[in-house]
Order: sequence, then structure tokens, then C-alpha cells
Amino acid sequence: MSFESLPPSEWKFSQVFGERKPGEEVQDVDVISALAFDKRGDYLATGDHGGRVVLFERINRKDSLSQKKLEVMDYPSITRPEYCYKTEFQSHEPEFDYLKSLEIEEKINKLRWCPASNSALFILSANDRTIKLWKVLEQKVKKVKEMDPNPFVCSENALLAEKSFIMEQNAETLTCAYRLEWSPKKPKNVRASSVEHIQADKLEENASARCRLVYAHAHDFNINSISNNSDGETFISADDLRINLWNLEVSDQCFNIVDMKPSNMDDLTEVITSAEFHPHYCNLLAYGSSRGFIRLVDMRKSALCDQHARILQDRESQGSRSFFTEIIASISDLKFSRDGRHILSRDYMTLKLWDLRMDAYPVAAFEIHEYLRPKLCDLYNNDSIFDKFECCLSEDGLQFATGTYSNFFRIFPLDSGNEEGLTLEASKNPYRKQPLVTVPKAAKSRSSLGRVHSRRAHQTSHSNIPCDQLNPKLLHLAWHPAENLIACASANSLYFYYS
Repeated sequence: MSFESLPPSEWKFSQVFGERKPGEEVQDVDVISALAFDKRGDYLATGDHGGRVVLFERINRKDSLSQKKLEVMDYPSITRPEYCYKTEFQSHEPEFDYLKSLEIEEKINKLRWCPASNSALFILSANDRTIKLWKVLEQKVKKVKEMDPNPFVCSENALLAEKSFIMEQNAETLTCAYRLEWSPKKPKNVRASSVEHIQADKLEENASARCRLVYAHAHDFNINSISNNSDGETFISADDLRINLWNLEVSDQCFNIVDMKPSNMDDLTEVITSAEFHPHYCNLLAYGSSRGFIRLVDMRKSALCDQHARILQDRESQGSRSFFTEIIASISDLKFSRDGRHILSRDYMTLKLWDLRMDAYPVAAFEIHEYLRPKLCDLYNNDSIFDKFECCLSEDGLQFATGTYSNFFRIFPLDSGNEEGLTLEASKNPYRKQPLVTVPKAAKSRSSLGRVHSRRAHQTSHSNIPCDQLNPKLLHLAWHPAENLIACASANSLYFYYS
């Protein structure tokens, strides 16, 4: 990852699924709660509050202009990523834990794609307590139709089945037997059912999902993360106090590799909020905590990884503390860069980029909700301060995105030429409603290296809006693993943008 300046990107609307009409009320079960691209970006999976998983498949479509017009315009043919609906299935159902008198929602918390096998797709889905491995396979189905035989060619069996066969006989008989003659009349209403034999490439394709394994009874608290290992054989699941290591082929056994539960729960000082495997080294993983720490764990050191290998902590941001300091410092999401050298983390107020070789401060910090700092008390009263915003980064690691309130999401490039980034609305016209911008405060250096940047967020018109009017919240978004394409979930709608 380099820190060279990037030209400003112009993001355009690509497509939308589940677009709402003005004033249309959205059912809670239809609200999207998880997004995930597969490794190549050919498929996108979404999960919702109703426990459903919907799969979308990429299709390539060129511009509608003809090749002749493109040659006249000297304009290259552009193929942008587009997706179509593939299939959906019910992943989880509501349950009730009678031992703890606890209702377990069907809401999908996390989705992760597993390595594909032959033509089958595999995906992990998790709600608060249970993880399931689903196999999605395309099956070709023959069409069966009813058809009329040739009216001039009738089989002997068809004639024998007709009642008119006996009735049309000649009345003359012999002494020992009837004299049978074929009736010249054609049989009436002779129909048969047959399978239409067509070429294999013309058969209808239908994708069906089957639950292959269920990983249950391993978490006492809500699952907040699942992450696949680079070895293709294992994955982790994390709740508030524990991280478990699973083998994809074994559903009745897991290994507890991180346990933060104290002997006395009154001594509990922090909880696990997010966890992810390193993209290349199968022995390394990182997890964030409610205190704003990111701990790197090396599973080669011991079976129980209570002692971290390295801790990333923004020591220079430790200033005056208040009741809300720890709440807003809680890490809601973290992502490794593709090269594995950096970690992007999101807390309530900021988006931070960390270099694994520098643990004292982030490489860059982007302030997202600084304008809401005077309203932390109101946000606490209506629970908005506990919103879990996700983050994502581009394939080259030079652009970052995260969501915010009022259906906005923000994109930041890693350069010194654009301190404010882009603020877009999740709609067909992403530049329709732009927040009011005032002159941002000067960004101050956070180290003597000179390459550490700090961006100030827009001083937007939100400052004059009550906290209960900050809806809808754009919590979930994902970046295509190979191209500049972002998928954003706004309530029950899925928007795509490209540059």
C-alpha cells in the first residue's frame, strides 16, 4: 500500500433491488442485516431480520450503444458489474431457549462465503446463537407438457381404449365367435402425456439450497463475528466473551481459543466486538474490544490465546474522559487489507487505518460523527450511540467507506489532496441531497512522521436535527473484492455504486 495521491473518483449509481416508494412502510423482517461478497465478487449474499438469505449473481452487460456508434464516438465499450437475483432460502427460524427463558431471533448477524467446490456454492450464516453451512447447487429440470399425438396415426392400444371400438362392430356374428372388423372412423379425444425431449442447454436451471451442517450450542452470548481462515478448512466465531475455532467438516466440536470471561462477572471490563482472520497467515487473527483496543493473536503460541502478540491502541487520543468515552470508543467492525499489512477499524465517532508495524497510533483517522458529540446524551437515551456501523476498503487499500445517518455513506481516499472525502446518499441520485458544508477545522498531525492524516467530518445540517430524525441508518455496506463497486443496504433496499 502506497500513500501516493489519487485522482478524485466520481461514483455513479448502478442498480437497486427492493426500491421503496415514497411513504412506503418497511416491515422489520425485510430489513437487511448482513452483506457479503464472495472471494471473486461473482456473487453477493444478503441476510435480513426475517432469517432469509438472498443470493445475487453477477452478469456482464455492455453499454446499450451499438458498436458502430462507439467507433464513431471513439468511446471504448464499458462493462460494469451488474447483478441479478439468483435464489433465496430461509436460513434461521425463531427459537426459544427454555433453560434460560430467552427468545432467540431469526435475524442474520453475519454471512461469510466458503471456498466453492465444483459447481456448488457454500456460505456460512449466523444468528445470535447458531451457525449454519449452506450448500447452493444449480439443478437442471426437464419440462413436462401435455401434447396431442398425430390424429392420423393411432396405435392399437389407443383404439382398444376407446369404448366405440365394440360399439362400431358389424352386427353379423359367427356361431362360435364374433367377426371383428376395424372401424374406419378415427378415435375421438385421444391424448397422451409425454416428456418434452430438448437439448441439455435448453433445460431450466433452478438453484436449490440445502443445510449441510449446523454449528450450535457453543455460544452463551450473541454471535457478532464469523471469519474464514486462509487454510480453507477452519473458521472462527466470536461472541461477547469468547472466540471459538471450528473445522468446516465438524459441527459437534470446537476449540475455545480466546476466553475473556472473568471468574467474577463484576470484574468484567471489556467485551469482544469483532474478530477476523488474517487474509494470508492462517495462525494470525485480530479482534476488537469495547475499549477501542485491537489485539493480534498468534495461535502458534498456545492453545488458549489469552496473551496477545500485539495490541493496537491510539494512545495519543487518550485525553479527558467522560461517561461516554468508552462507549464511543467501542470498535464495531474491523477489516484486514488485501495485503494483510493494515487494519481498518470503525468506532462510533471515527474510521481508523492501522499499520500492523505501528501500534501506538493509526496511520490515518477520519472523523465521521464529530458533529454529534454535543448530543451524546440524547443518543444514549434513544440507544443510537450503540449503533454498529460497518466499514470496508478497496482492493488496493487506498479507499475506504463507511455508513452514517440519514441514508448517507462516506468514501475517503488515502491521500492529502482530499481531506473531506465524498458523502453520498443511498438513492438513484447519490448527489441529490448533500449535507451543508462549512469550512472544516485544520487537520493536525498526530505524529512527527508527517504522513499521518486526520480528516474532519462535514459540519452538516444534522446539527440542527433532533436525534430521532437521523433515520434511516446505513449500517451495512461491502466493497467488491476486485473492482470499484460498493453495495449498500438501506432498510430493505440494496444499492450498487461504481466508479
